[in-house]
Amino acid sequence: MNYNIAILGLIEIFSAITIGIFILALTYKIVQWVGKKYYQIKDYNLSYSIFTAAIIIAVGIMISGIVEPLISSFRLLNRQSDSFTLAFKYIGTGAIYIAIAYTATVFIGLISTFLYSKLTPIDEFEEIRQNNVGVALIISSILITLTLLTKNGVVLLIEAIIPYPQLPPI
Repeated sequence: MNYNIAILGLIEIFSAITIGIFILALTYKIVQWVGKKYYQIKDYNLSYSIFTAAIIIAVGIMISGIVEPLISSFRLLNRQSDSFTLAFKYIGTGAIYIAIAYTATVFIGLISTFLYSKLTPIDEFEEIRQNNVGVALIISSILITLTLLTKNGVVLLIEAIIPYPQLPPI
Protein backbone atom coordinates (compact mmCIF):
# COMPACT_ATOMS: atom_id res chain seq x y z
CA MET A 1 0.00 0.00 0.00
CA ASN A 2 1.26 3.46 -0.90
CA TYR A 3 0.72 5.50 2.26
CA ASN A 4 1.47 8.84 0.61
CA ILE A 5 -1.35 8.32 -1.90
CA ALA A 6 -3.69 7.13 0.88
CA ILE A 7 -2.89 10.20 2.99
CA LEU A 8 -3.38 12.42 -0.04
CA GLY A 9 -6.78 10.81 -0.64
CA LEU A 10 -7.83 11.30 2.97
CA ILE A 11 -6.69 14.93 2.92
CA GLU A 12 -8.64 15.51 -0.28
CA ILE A 13 -11.82 13.95 1.13
CA PHE A 14 -11.58 15.82 4.43
CA SER A 15 -10.78 19.15 2.80
CA ALA A 16 -13.52 18.72 0.18
CA ILE A 17 -16.15 18.06 2.84
CA THR A 18 -15.10 20.84 5.20
CA ILE A 19 -14.45 23.46 2.54
CA GLY A 20 -17.53 22.38 0.58
CA ILE A 21 -19.83 22.75 3.56
CA PHE A 22 -18.32 26.12 4.46
CA ILE A 23 -18.50 27.53 0.93
CA LEU A 24 -21.99 26.25 0.20
CA ALA A 25 -23.34 27.51 3.55
CA LEU A 26 -21.67 30.87 2.96
CA THR A 27 -23.16 31.05 -0.53
CA TYR A 28 -26.61 30.18 0.76
CA LYS A 29 -26.43 32.84 3.48
CA ILE A 30 -25.22 35.50 1.04
CA VAL A 31 -27.94 34.71 -1.52
CA GLN A 32 -30.63 34.73 1.16
CA TRP A 33 -29.35 38.04 2.55
CA VAL A 34 -29.30 39.64 -0.92
CA GLY A 35 -32.82 38.38 -1.62
CA LYS A 36 -34.19 39.82 1.59
CA LYS A 37 -32.30 43.10 1.52
CA TYR A 38 -32.51 44.09 -2.14
CA TYR A 39 -35.51 42.21 -3.52
CA GLN A 40 -37.75 41.83 -0.44
CA ILE A 41 -38.07 38.11 -1.11
CA LYS A 42 -39.78 36.11 1.61
CA ASP A 43 -38.25 33.02 3.16
CA TYR A 44 -40.62 30.56 1.53
CA ASN A 45 -40.57 31.69 -2.08
CA LEU A 46 -40.26 28.64 -4.34
CA SER A 47 -38.89 30.63 -7.29
CA TYR A 48 -36.11 32.18 -5.24
CA SER A 49 -35.34 28.77 -3.72
CA ILE A 50 -34.89 27.38 -7.25
CA PHE A 51 -32.61 30.31 -8.12
CA THR A 52 -30.65 29.79 -4.88
CA ALA A 53 -30.26 26.09 -5.66
CA ALA A 54 -28.89 26.95 -9.11
CA ILE A 55 -26.33 29.30 -7.59
CA ILE A 56 -25.25 26.61 -5.12
CA ILE A 57 -24.98 24.05 -7.94
CA ALA A 58 -22.95 26.52 -10.03
CA VAL A 59 -20.56 27.13 -7.12
CA GLY A 60 -20.22 23.37 -6.61
CA ILE A 61 -19.49 22.80 -10.30
CA MET A 62 -16.84 25.51 -10.40
CA ILE A 63 -15.19 24.53 -7.11
CA SER A 64 -15.08 20.88 -8.20
CA GLY A 65 -12.88 21.95 -11.09
CA ILE A 66 -10.06 23.00 -8.80
CA VAL A 67 -9.50 19.53 -7.35
CA GLU A 68 -7.03 18.42 -10.04
CA PRO A 69 -4.95 21.64 -9.99
CA LEU A 70 -4.90 21.49 -6.20
CA ILE A 71 -3.69 17.88 -6.22
CA SER A 72 -1.02 18.77 -8.81
CA SER A 73 0.12 21.64 -6.63
CA PHE A 74 0.12 19.40 -3.55
CA ARG A 75 2.30 16.84 -5.31
CA LEU A 76 4.79 19.54 -6.32
CA LEU A 77 4.83 20.97 -2.80
CA ASN A 78 5.27 17.45 -1.39
CA ARG A 79 8.65 17.18 -3.08
CA GLN A 80 9.85 20.53 -1.77
CA SER A 81 8.72 20.69 1.87
CA ASP A 82 8.51 18.80 5.14
CA SER A 83 5.06 17.66 6.26
CA PHE A 84 4.35 20.59 8.63
CA THR A 85 5.27 23.23 6.06
CA LEU A 86 3.47 21.20 3.42
CA ALA A 87 0.19 21.36 5.32
CA PHE A 88 0.32 25.16 5.54
CA LYS A 89 1.31 25.52 1.89
CA TYR A 90 -1.51 23.17 0.88
CA ILE A 91 -4.07 25.15 2.88
CA GLY A 92 -2.79 28.45 1.50
CA THR A 93 -2.70 27.23 -2.08
CA GLY A 94 -6.14 25.69 -1.74
CA ALA A 95 -7.54 28.93 -0.35
CA ILE A 96 -6.15 30.87 -3.32
CA TYR A 97 -7.58 28.40 -5.84
CA ILE A 98 -10.96 28.35 -4.11
CA ALA A 99 -11.05 32.15 -3.96
CA ILE A 100 -10.35 32.37 -7.69
CA ALA A 101 -13.01 29.78 -8.55
CA TYR A 102 -15.55 31.35 -6.17
CA THR A 103 -14.93 34.82 -7.56
CA ALA A 104 -15.28 33.50 -11.10
CA THR A 105 -18.59 31.86 -10.21
CA VAL A 106 -19.94 35.06 -8.68
CA PHE A 107 -18.77 37.05 -11.70
CA ILE A 108 -20.34 34.57 -14.14
CA GLY A 109 -23.58 34.58 -12.15
CA LEU A 110 -23.78 38.35 -12.14
CA ILE A 111 -22.99 38.66 -15.83
CA SER A 112 -25.40 35.92 -16.87
CA THR A 113 -28.33 37.31 -14.92
CA PHE A 114 -27.53 40.89 -15.97
CA LEU A 115 -27.25 40.04 -19.67
CA TYR A 116 -30.34 37.90 -19.63
CA SER A 117 -32.34 40.63 -17.89
CA LYS A 118 -31.21 43.14 -20.54
CA LEU A 119 -32.21 40.83 -23.38
CA THR A 120 -35.76 40.31 -22.16
CA PRO A 121 -38.59 42.80 -21.70
CA ILE A 122 -39.49 41.59 -18.20
CA ASP A 123 -37.93 42.24 -14.80
CA GLU A 124 -36.74 38.76 -13.85
CA PHE A 125 -36.21 39.45 -10.18
CA GLU A 126 -39.63 41.02 -9.87
CA GLU A 127 -41.04 37.86 -11.43
CA ILE A 128 -39.04 35.72 -9.03
CA ARG A 129 -40.24 37.86 -6.13
CA GLN A 130 -43.80 37.19 -7.31
CA ASN A 131 -42.95 33.46 -7.30
CA ASN A 132 -42.89 32.92 -11.08
CA VAL A 133 -41.28 29.46 -11.21
CA GLY A 134 -40.84 29.50 -15.00
CA VAL A 135 -38.59 32.55 -14.89
CA ALA A 136 -36.59 31.07 -12.01
CA LEU A 137 -36.05 27.85 -13.95
CA ILE A 138 -34.87 29.71 -17.07
CA ILE A 139 -32.45 31.95 -15.17
CA SER A 140 -31.21 28.96 -13.19
CA SER A 141 -30.62 26.97 -16.37
CA ILE A 142 -28.71 29.85 -17.92
CA LEU A 143 -26.56 30.21 -14.80
CA ILE A 144 -25.70 26.51 -14.63
CA THR A 145 -25.04 26.28 -18.37
CA LEU A 146 -22.70 29.28 -18.36
CA THR A 147 -20.88 27.81 -15.36
CA LEU A 148 -20.39 24.53 -17.22
CA LEU A 149 -19.16 26.38 -20.32
CA THR A 150 -16.66 28.52 -18.41
CA LYS A 151 -15.40 25.95 -15.91
CA ASN A 152 -12.55 24.69 -18.11
CA GLY A 153 -11.29 28.22 -18.70
CA VAL A 154 -11.25 28.96 -14.98
CA VAL A 155 -9.46 25.67 -14.29
CA LEU A 156 -6.89 26.56 -16.94
CA LEU A 157 -6.32 29.95 -15.28
CA ILE A 158 -5.80 28.22 -11.95
CA GLU A 159 -3.40 25.71 -13.50
CA ALA A 160 -1.42 28.64 -14.94
CA ILE A 161 -0.42 29.69 -11.41
CA ILE A 162 0.80 26.24 -10.36
CA PRO A 163 4.58 26.41 -9.96
CA TYR A 164 5.46 23.61 -12.37
CA PRO A 165 9.20 22.99 -12.70
CA GLN A 166 10.84 24.41 -15.81
CA LEU A 167 11.77 21.83 -18.39
CA PRO A 168 15.11 22.15 -20.17
CA PRO A 169 14.94 23.35 -23.78
CA ILE A 170 14.92 20.61 -26.39
